[in-house]
Amino acid sequence: MAILFSLTLLLAAALLFAVEPMVGKLLLPKFGGAPAVWNTCLVFFQAVLLAGYGYAHGIGRSLPRGAQAAVHLLVVAAAWLTLPLAASPRWLPPGDADPTPWLLAMLAAAVGLPFFAVAATAPLLQKWFAGSHHRQAGDPYFLYAASNAGSMIGLLAYPTLIEPNLPLSVQSRAWAGGYAVLCTMMTACAAVFWRSRTLLDASPPSPRHAVESPSRWVRARWVALALVPSSLLLSVTAYLSTDISPVPLMWVAPLALYLLTFILVFARLPGSVHRLMTLMLPVTILAQAYFMITEHAGVQFPMGWLAALHLATFFTVAMVCHGELARTRPAPRYLTEFYLWMSLGGVLGGLFNTLLAPLLFRSTVEYPLALSLACMLAPPAFSWPPLRGWRRPAAPRTALKQVGTASHTFGLNLVAPALVGLASATLLFRWAPEAKRWPALAVVALAALTATSPLRLGLSVAAILWAAAWYDDEVHHLVHRERGFYGVLQVRTDGEDDYYLDHGRIRHGQQRRSEDPAVRDTPLLYYYPTGPAGQVFASWPGKAAPQPVAVIGLGVGSLASYGMRGQEFTFFEIDPAVEQIARDTRYFTYLRDSRADCRVVLGDARLSLARQPDHHFGLMVVDAFSGDAIPVHLLTRQAMQLYLQKLSDEGVLAFHISNRFLDLAPVLGNLAKELQLAGLDQIEGAVTREETQAGKSVSHWVVIARRRADLQWLAGDARWKPLAGRPELPLWTDDYTSLWGITHFGAAEAPSSPQ
Repeated sequence: MAILFSLTLLLAAALLFAVEPMVGKLLLPKFGGAPAVWNTCLVFFQAVLLAGYGYAHGIGRSLPRGAQAAVHLLVVAAAWLTLPLAASPRWLPPGDADPTPWLLAMLAAAVGLPFFAVAATAPLLQKWFAGSHHRQAGDPYFLYAASNAGSMIGLLAYPTLIEPNLPLSVQSRAWAGGYAVLCTMMTACAAVFWRSRTLLDASPPSPRHAVESPSRWVRARWVALALVPSSLLLSVTAYLSTDISPVPLMWVAPLALYLLTFILVFARLPGSVHRLMTLMLPVTILAQAYFMITEHAGVQFPMGWLAALHLATFFTVAMVCHGELARTRPAPRYLTEFYLWMSLGGVLGGLFNTLLAPLLFRSTVEYPLALSLACMLAPPAFSWPPLRGWRRPAAPRTALKQVGTASHTFGLNLVAPALVGLASATLLFRWAPEAKRWPALAVVALAALTATSPLRLGLSVAAILWAAAWYDDEVHHLVHRERGFYGVLQVRTDGEDDYYLDHGRIRHGQQRRSEDPAVRDTPLLYYYPTGPAGQVFASWPGKAAPQPVAVIGLGVGSLASYGMRGQEFTFFEIDPAVEQIARDTRYFTYLRDSRADCRVVLGDARLSLARQPDHHFGLMVVDAFSGDAIPVHLLTRQAMQLYLQKLSDEGVLAFHISNRFLDLAPVLGNLAKELQLAGLDQIEGAVTREETQAGKSVSHWVVIARRRADLQWLAGDARWKPLAGRPELPLWTDDYTSLWGITHFGAAEAPSSPQ
C-alpha cells in the first residue's frame, strides 16, 4: 500500500513540475520573452496549487470517504478532456496592454484544470493514507518527501532530457500519456482507500514534536515561513533570467533547490542539520550583502560566482524556513490544513513579487526585503548556550521591571539597526570612490554585531542594503527609474553630458548630449560608426535609394541616427516604457533628430511584423534584448522565415548578438545552412582607450542574406568572417530551443554591462 501511494505521489509530482517549464516555454514567445513571463507563470501555478489544497482540505473534511474518491476521480477525468496542452491565440494581448491578465487567462485555458487536478492529488493521497490501517499512518509526512522527490525528477528531467530531445508538440502528447497513467494509479489508490476501515481520527498518535492543535500564531508563522522562500525564489529567478536568458535552464536551478529543501527537511534529518543551517543563514546573507554593496560601488565580479552565491543564500534561507515548517508540522488530522497554510504563504510571496512590488516600488526592493525577513523569522543563531549555565538565577521581576525590560529591548532593536545604517551610509559616501571593497567589509562587520538577535539582524541587513542602494542612486546620478512587466529601467548620467539607459546590470543605450549635432547624433556603445553596426549602415547599397528599415528593439533609438531623408525607420518594441524614455528629449534625442521618418510599433515583434507588407524592408536589424540575450523566439526557423518574407529580394538581416554567457552565432549559422542563406560574422572583441572614451563598446554582429552576392559589399572587409554553424547543435525552432552547448560563464566585465 505504501509503495502504491508513494509511486502515485511521485508520478503526480513529476508531472506537476515537468509541466511548469513546459508551459512557460510554450507561452514565452507569445509574450515577448521577458523574465516576468516565467514569474507570472509561477504565481499562477502557486495559486492553482493553493486552490487544489483548499479543495482537498474541503472534501476531506465534509465528505465521507467513498464520496471523496468519487468526486476526485470525476475531477481527474474531466481534466483529461482538456488535453493535450495548447495555447489559444485568443488570449494574446493588444500591443499596449498590460500582458499580466492576458497571460493568466491563457494559462487558465491551457493548463488550469489538469494542473488543479494533479495539485489536489498530493494532499488527498496523504490524507487517505493517514486514515488507513498502515503502521506508518500516524506520520504520513514521509509521503511528502516522496512527492518532492518526484517534483525534483520532473523538474530536472525537463532541461536535461525532455527539452533537448523532444519538440513541444511531442512533449504535450507525452505529458497527456503520463496523465493517463496517473488516472489509472489514482483509481487504484481510491479503491484501497474505499476498502479501508480505519478512521482518520483513530490513527496512531502523532510524533512527540507535532503540534496537536495549531494556534493562530502557529498558522500565521507557517504562512510567513512559506512566504519568504517563495519571494526569494522569484527574486533569484528574475536575477538569473534578466542577466543571462529567460529560458527553462535558468528557471530550473532555483526551483530545484527550492524542492530539494522540502525533500531534505521532511526526510527526518538529524536536528543538528537544522541547527547548522540556522548558523549559516546570517553568514550567507551577510556575504550576499557584501557583494550587493560592492556591486553598487562599481566592482564587477564573474557572473558564475555571483549566481552561485545567490543560489547558496537562497538554499540556506529555504532550508531554515522549511526546516521550521517541518519541525512544527501538526498531527495527521491537520495535514491538509497544514499544506493549505503553506500553499497560502507561497502564493502570497509570489503575488507580492509579481503584482504588488511593481506597483509599490520602482526598484527590486522585494529581494533585500525577503533577505531581511528571513533573518527575522529564523531562530537565534548565536545564543551561546554554554554561557547560560554560568548565570545566576534571575530574581523574580515586578511588572514594572518587565515593562522596562521590554521597552529597553524594543528600543535597542530599533536604535542598533538605525546606527548601522547611518554608519554604512557614512562609510560608503566617504570612502567608496577611492576604495570600494573595504568599506563594504566594514559595513557587513557592523551588521554582524547584531546577529545575536534575529530582529536586529534583519533590520540591520535592511538598513545596509538601503544605504548601498541610496549610494548607488546618488553616485551614479540616477535621473529616472521606471518599473513595469518587463523589468526595471533606469536612466543615469555621468553628471556632465552622457545619459545611459540600463536594464538591471545591462546597458541598452547611451547618448552624449551636446549643442553640436555631430556629437549629439553619433550613435554610441554597440552602434558606433566604426563598429560592425556602423559598417553595415555605411556600406549597405540600400542607402543609395533609401529603402525602408525595420529594427526589432528600440533601446534609446540609437540606430535612428543612421536614417536618411525620405527613409522610413520602423521600430518594433514590446515595452511601452522604453518608447516613453526614448522619446523623452530631456535624456535622448535620437528619434527626434533623425533625418528619417521614425515610427514605433508596440507589441511583440513577431506578431507586429506579421502585419507588415511582404517584401517591404530593405534592411532588418534584430536588436531586441531580454536582459543580456535576444529572446529565443526571435532566433528560430519560423522567425527567420518571417523575416525573409518581409524583406525585399536583396534585403539583409543584421543580428546584434553581444552576450557574456551565450554564443549565439552557431545558432544563426545552423539556421542559415538550413534555409540555404549566406552569412557573415564579426566579433569586435577590443576597443582602444580613445574609442572607449568616445563611447564605443565591443560588440558581436551577424549579417544574413539570401545569396552571397547580396553581401558582396561586406565580403571584402577582412573583419567579417563567414558565418559558421555547429552540426552537433540541433536546429532551433518554435518547438525546440536549448542552451546546452552554447553557454559559458565567468566573464567579469562585459560589453553590455554598465561601466
